[in-house]
Amino acid sequence: MRFDLHIHSKYSPDSFLEPEKLIKMAKKRGLDGVAVTDHNTIKGGIETLKNNKNPDFEVIVGSEIKTEYGDVLGLFLNEEIKFNNFDNVIDEIRSQGGISILAHPYRQYNTPEEVIDKVNLVEGFNARSKSLHNVKSLKLAIKFGKSMTAGSDSHMYFEVGNGMVSADENIEKALKNGTTKIQGKESNYYIVHGLSVLIEKTKLIF
Repeated sequence: MRFDLHIHSKYSPDSFLEPEKLIKMAKKRGLDGVAVTDHNTIKGGIETLKNNKNPDFEVIVGSEIKTEYGDVLGLFLNEEIKFNNFDNVIDEIRSQGGISILAHPYRQYNTPEEVIDKVNLVEGFNARSKSLHNVKSLKLAIKFGKSMTAGSDSHMYFEVGNGMVSADENIEKALKNGTTKIQGKESNYYIVHGLSVLIEKTKLIF
């Protein structure tokens, strides 16, 4: 089974992805499931889950929460994360039975080593990160004995599936057991981030 565990929908300020079309694109790319992780909300995940009519395709409700250190991904959520303080965010994710992930550690965190013990997993590959940052994330996870996730961090349809994990068992169990394998291809860092900025400005105007 293959899952893209970091996708943004129209409920993020810098994405236009419609939940129904997102599912179609993921299936077209050969994925068995996705995690919708909109910025500071689970609305996109819930909407995508409602739009999923295929019992063989799994939608994971998640969110990417901005904290004072950097972004944290929360997967398998059922309620909005109310705080933005790092420790409180981790506690909220845990209280929901969710999984906490250090997202693209070297795009934002100055010293991810200081907080890595507080999260469950590390995003070892992010398709929107630079190669150097992905290599450092991989080494960070190995150094601290953390299992890894991967995702496209897609904000546009053509990015879906650029980063993924594969698992031989239930994805939630695989993540918790550390049996997932990561893979993917990097997007053009400057182009995709530039497009995201353009999308955000367009949505603000209209």
